[in-house]
Amino acid sequence: MSGDYGVRMLTVVSSNVNGVRAALRKGGLAQLREAQDAGKADVICLQEVRATTEQLHECLAEAGFGEAHVAHDSSAKLGHAGVAIISKYALQDITFGVGSKEFAKTGRWVEATVDHPSGAFVVASVYVPTGNAEIEEKQAEKYRFLDAMTKRMRAHMKGGAEALMIGDLNVAHRKADLKNWRGNLKSAGFLPEERAYFDAWLDKHGWIDLHRRYFGDVDGPYTWWSNRGQAFDNNVGWRIDYLLATPGLAARCTDVEIGRAATYAERWSDHAAVTAYFE
Repeated sequence: MSGDYGVRMLTVVSSNVNGVRAALRKGGLAQLREAQDAGKADVICLQEVRATTEQLHECLAEAGFGEAHVAHDSSAKLGHAGVAIISKYALQDITFGVGSKEFAKTGRWVEATVDHPSGAFVVASVYVPTGNAEIEEKQAEKYRFLDAMTKRMRAHMKGGAEALMIGDLNVAHRKADLKNWRGNLKSAGFLPEERAYFDAWLDKHGWIDLHRRYFGDVDGPYTWWSNRGQAFDNNVGWRIDYLLATPGLAARCTDVEIGRAATYAERWSDHAAVTAYFE
């Protein structure tokens, strides 16, 4: 996309970094910094940070983000989960966790109001639990998180705030969102009960899936590929990284990009970054 990246332009990125220290070592943070310098990453939402807040700031400083505004929800379990918002603009009303105390200090939800020159908006960086169809306790935890997320999304829609719910949501909504859908009908990430949450968010509550609005009803583009076998080379992937927007912001979205690496060797995460452009 070309155009004027002035104060009225906004670009938002979601990136599961698969460990921020590894992302720094592999050049991933440098790529995100280059994107910000080019006006293509005003707000960056990270998932799977897997670091303390001190470690995150050290990595960001080394990558050139030392002056950025940062909100980070770290997990009490070291080396696990973690979500962050990195913004060129001030962050206000920062909230950690969603729903009950169960999801406090789990590194799965951080939310803030971005003080953008053309108007403030809410953004949340989200990392939904993976779940496990064969372990009832794990899958029940995922459903409780999705319930809490639904309640929060309803509140934003009812309150009239423009908002973005962004991140690794660990669900492929439709058959077009994963290559091998037939083989995953009973797998966590493609269970009917999980996909029903997305139906409700989009069809009942009015949220917009920017990826689908832009790309239409086509296979993919995918955002995650297993490191096993030749999943990446054969493009056997899943779309589990989302940019969900309230209608007002969705109407201003002009482009969506999937940052799939050109080759397996050039990957720095098992996920591709997803970017939305707004005017």
